[in-house]
Amino acid sequence: MENRQSHMLVGGVTFLLILALFGFILWLARFSREDRDEFDIFFKQSVSGLTVGSAVSFSGVPVGQVRKIALMPESPEFIRVRIEVQPEVPVVEGTTATLQGVGFTGVTEIQLTGSIRGQQPITEPGPYGVPVIPASSSGFGQLLESAPQVLERVSILLARLNEVFDDKNRKSLAGVLTNLDKTTGIIADESEQLRSALREAQSTMKAATRAADSLAKAGATADSLMTEDGKPLIQDLRRAVVSAESTLKRLDSMAATAEPGINTLSTQTVPQVNQLISDLRDVTQQMGAIAAKLDEDPLGAVTGGRTLPDYQPEKQK
Repeated sequence: MENRQSHMLVGGVTFLLILALFGFILWLARFSREDRDEFDIFFKQSVSGLTVGSAVSFSGVPVGQVRKIALMPESPEFIRVRIEVQPEVPVVEGTTATLQGVGFTGVTEIQLTGSIRGQQPITEPGPYGVPVIPASSSGFGQLLESAPQVLERVSILLARLNEVFDDKNRKSLAGVLTNLDKTTGIIADESEQLRSALREAQSTMKAATRAADSLAKAGATADSLMTEDGKPLIQDLRRAVVSAESTLKRLDSMAATAEPGINTLSTQTVPQVNQLISDLRDVTQQMGAIAAKLDEDPLGAVTGGRTLPDYQPEKQK
């Protein structure tokens, strides 16, 4: 009887201790949850390797863990992940969450980055009652998302390469390579002539360079001549043009003043002078005739001329 009572007492004490331990664990779990902030993250990519209890890091420092991973039937393209982090973690506007693989083990964790000093904390509740941290695709995630497209493009490229390198094109390519081999052989045989041609081209280029330098110097000399020596000449030429312009204006005024006299000279004086010259020409002709008469018969010219004797025929004997 006493042994049975002792066993019952030990069992009751043990049961009470187990209940006390379970209650302490529940209290500790509740206390630890109250000291942590919860956030939701909506990933639009595969979360392979992420499990409940996976680590949550902030710039490489562990700050929390994953509490829940759930599908979203109303939005099947998204995966909802709920995390809990320490209260002192600066989850502010600009913070983003990415999936990051840990080594080559296949384990994935959540990395929080992008917090900027001075920004407001993310506190506005989301559709599931806790604030939402924006998700961004990691480089590896983007690679996995684009892998099907890359494989499809690689397949298309291989198919086109097969079309390009068919039997006919391979023969054509072989002929091109053969001709190229012949061409390189010809070039190798004519290497000395090519060297001489290159030397001549080099000397020609040097001569052209010297000519260009001389032309540049001539241009500089002409520029200095125009800027230094040409300015005084241009100024003198400008003054000469101004003086010639004033002289032409004076000539125009003089011509305008002399125009009435010129008109009178051309209409009255010139005809009278012509008449006078004609009269003088007649007088000169008459004087010439008189002079000729004086030369032939001065006395007759003075007396009015000799009378010719009457002609009497000789008497016949």
